[in-house]
Order: sequence, then structure tokens, then C-alpha cells
Amino acid sequence: MPSDTVLIIGGGPAGLTAARAVGELGGRALVVETRERLGGMPDEANYAALTPDFRPASEAVAEMVAAVEALPGVSVRTSTRVTAREGEAGDFRLTLASGEATEVVEAGAVIIATGFQHFDPGRETQMYGYYEYEDVLTLQDLEAQLKEHRVVVPSTGKAPETLCFIQCVGSRDRRIGNTWCSKVCCGIASKEAIEVKRLAPQCKVFIFYIDMRMYGFWEDQLYWKAQEEHHVQFIRGIVTEVIRRGEKLVVKGEDTTMGRPVEAPMDMVVLSVGMEPSRGTVEMSKVLGVPLESHGFIAAPGNPLDTVTTEVPGIFVAGAAAGPKDLEDTVGMAGLAAARAVALLRTAASTAQPVG
Repeated sequence: MPSDTVLIIGGGPAGLTAARAVGELGGRALVVETRERLGGMPDEANYAALTPDFRPASEAVAEMVAAVEALPGVSVRTSTRVTAREGEAGDFRLTLASGEATEVVEAGAVIIATGFQHFDPGRETQMYGYYEYEDVLTLQDLEAQLKEHRVVVPSTGKAPETLCFIQCVGSRDRRIGNTWCSKVCCGIASKEAIEVKRLAPQCKVFIFYIDMRMYGFWEDQLYWKAQEEHHVQFIRGIVTEVIRRGEKLVVKGEDTTMGRPVEAPMDMVVLSVGMEPSRGTVEMSKVLGVPLESHGFIAAPGNPLDTVTTEVPGIFVAGAAAGPKDLEDTVGMAGLAAARAVALLRTAASTAQPVG
């Protein structure tokens, strides 16, 4: 008989949403998470507030976890990896490893929800000095400060008087092979800029950008609010390097609107790093035999009309494992992946019923 379980790989927003949907549809789900606890990147990277509504991330994630744990048809395995796959749609056999212990579980369908990883700015030529200057941070570094309701210059412990964001670090960069826009960075930088101004009203905040890419309502919710209500200054330009001069970081580049060079002293520099395929995404591609698309994410060959079906029947993908996604995209994909998985299992069960 076909298995009645959907195996969900990843316990972040995509995996939790998929598990909840499977459970609420009356199905059975097993969530496998490599970390010691659920929550995914918002928990791992200490996100302060969600984009664009500024809701505390820890509160939102806690609700997602609680909803999943309350469903009788959903079980969770943390500190566990999927290491092998056999079988086909309706009758997969997957090996799980937790420490030195292994077991084989059966699943009728699989949903890959392995998320993304943040770009490491150390891969660049150190033009921004991330590992050289402690006052150069990434978006997630600043998120950790904002979660503690503070903004301080790491080298001094004082509130900054000047702070800037540099956009498209590790995105839209053919030199390093990341030829995609990570979609959320402009919005997240604007959201964080608003939070900085709320915590340190005296701080002058700048965003250096190539193009501001605000999707849907983010234009109104974040971009104009940052400018008009909080006086964040957006400068269209290209930053070529960050150096230290005395007690200040100096951002050097070109104002491409005015066509002139720029040297701007800053107390803090925040790098808007983009999304890359996570190690788990690459690993699950190999273990499950699911192809990657040209940028290294899980391929969904029916995209854009079918964003969740992979080339392996019975295996679906949700969230940033399939490419850069915001949370709205992520939870929408997860719900669709869950519906497709449950439909597959019910079809398999009905065709397997004996006649007579």
C-alpha cells in the first residue's frame, strides 16, 4: 500500500507552513530539521521584525511552531538529516540519520523546504572590509542588534551618528556568478533603516543603491515611509570600496545620478547581502536525485505556472529552496506544495484500493 505520510525537509517558515497545511487537510506529515529546533532562518539569524509589517519575528515563528506541534497528524524530528532515498512517488523509503543512529521511514511524497543561506561578503575582494573592520555589518548582523532594541557601533558601543546600507552585495554580480536579484534586500534595508531611525533618531541614515526594487505594496509600506516619515536618504550610486580613516569608515564610489565621485564618512556600514542556495538545498538535490536549475536552486520546470513540482514525481519544493523568495511567496508556495502532495497521496490510495 502507498504511504500516507508527507516527508517535509526543513523546519523554517516554508516547512512549517507545509506541515500545518498537510495536517489541517487531514494528512500525516513528518518534518525533518537539521538544527536542534524549528524556526529556520528567522530564528537562526535572530531576525528582529518581519518585512514589511514589523511584527516581531520570534513571536510569528513561535506561533507557526505551536500550530504545527498542536496537530496530531504531524511529527517532528530535529537534529536529523535525510541521507538516502529509494522508491518512487507514493512509496518512497528515506534514510534518516540522527547522530550515529539511522532509520528508514516511508513517505508517499516529499517537500523540500531547505531555505537559503546569506551571501558571505568575504567572497568578494574585501572591497567592503567585512572581515577587516568590525563596524562593517551585514543585514543579519544588524537584525541581531535590532532584536535587542539597540543600535550601537561595535568598536565603541555608542549609538551611530551616521550609518549607511550598501545594496546588492552578492547579488546581480556576474564576477562571482550570482546573476540574480535576491528580491528582498531593498525592502529589508528600508525596513531596518526605519527601525534604526526609531531607536536612534539623531542618526543620519543613507542607502546606496543601483536600483531600488520594491515589490507590490512594499513601495508604499517601506520605501516612501523611510523617505518621508524617517528622512532616510537614498543615493543612486556604485560603491567601490570602504576604508578606515581615523575613527570613521569612508565609503567611496560614484553618485550615478549626479555623475560625480562620492566620499562619505560613516560610523557604521551595513551590507545588504543576498540569498544563495543553502548547503541543505544542494545536499538534498544530490540525495533525492532532484535537478538544480542554472543558478543552483531546486528546479521547478513548470515555473511560472507550476512553482512547486520538481522533475522527480512525488517530490515538491517550497520557499527559497527554489530561488529568492519573500515570506509571502514562501508561505504561498508551501500551501500549494502541501495541497499537491496530499492530492497525490489520496489519488494513490484510491487507485490502490482492492476492487470487489
